[in-house]
Amino acid sequence: MHLRYSEEVRRAREQGVPLVAQETSVVAQGLPYPDNLGAARACEEAVRRAGAVPAPIAVVDGEVWVGLEEAHMRRLAEGKERLLKLASRDLAVAIAQKATGGTTVSATCEVAAAAGIRVFATGGIGGVHRGVAEQMDISQDIWALARFPVAVVCAGAKSVLDLPKTLEALETAAVPVLGVGTDELPSFYSRSSGLPLEHRVEDAASAAAICRARFETLGQGGLLFTVPPPEETALPRAEVELHIASALAEAERQGIRGKAVTPFLLSEMARRTSGKTLRANLALLTNNARFAGQLAVAYAQGAAGR
Repeated sequence: MHLRYSEEVRRAREQGVPLVAQETSVVAQGLPYPDNLGAARACEEAVRRAGAVPAPIAVVDGEVWVGLEEAHMRRLAEGKERLLKLASRDLAVAIAQKATGGTTVSATCEVAAAAGIRVFATGGIGGVHRGVAEQMDISQDIWALARFPVAVVCAGAKSVLDLPKTLEALETAAVPVLGVGTDELPSFYSRSSGLPLEHRVEDAASAAAICRARFETLGQGGLLFTVPPPEETALPRAEVELHIASALAEAERQGIRGKAVTPFLLSEMARRTSGKTLRANLALLTNNARFAGQLAVAYAQGAAGR
């Protein structure tokens, strides 16, 4: 894969500074302007404070970028042009048509792996959608996690999904799901889901040891570290479920399908909760980026110590 690198990422690669990949669909489609730009900057700063360098990934005018210059990020955030939402299957089309778009989890995993980046911070992964029996809507994220050797740090799967089925699908795909300081799968806006996890870690050093075993010793694919959202902005699970049910009904009424569902639900949830879900989203993104930065540093230190 031919990749372009921002100046900051290029210098980090030359100097051996650990990198953290970041998806950009949250900027291009997931959050409104200017919150999206503010969130991107806050996440980048959280990674830097942990001692790593942020590497947001996107396709700009048909070129795959690892790390974005300021003008690139602003283009994605302002949305003054047609911006694609790019999963793995869409990368070839975007490159051939010289399009611009933000990458989802699956595309970010693929590009990060090609760039040799082993840690990736996001908000929540995609998975099995509610009503899957009727629409067979299962995110490419699960396939990408199984295939590419990248540790994804998130707040669980997006709470608008069918979380029990998503967890089962991850198990079927042989993707380890670990709680960071928790025995329960976080559910994005909420710290709990009622779904127990078999494995947990307490800190970045323990997480890095598992990454090295999976990537280097076994040569296996990706894995998932799930971080509960910050307590001060997290929402009660029962409240979230009520709003999700109403938002899903509205999406069905409007005939919203496929890739458009998640951005619609995020926007609708923010409206229905008077911005509480937006604040929770911004806080968990930064929280995940912080742990991902710590993990990238711990992983690099382990490699240097061998």
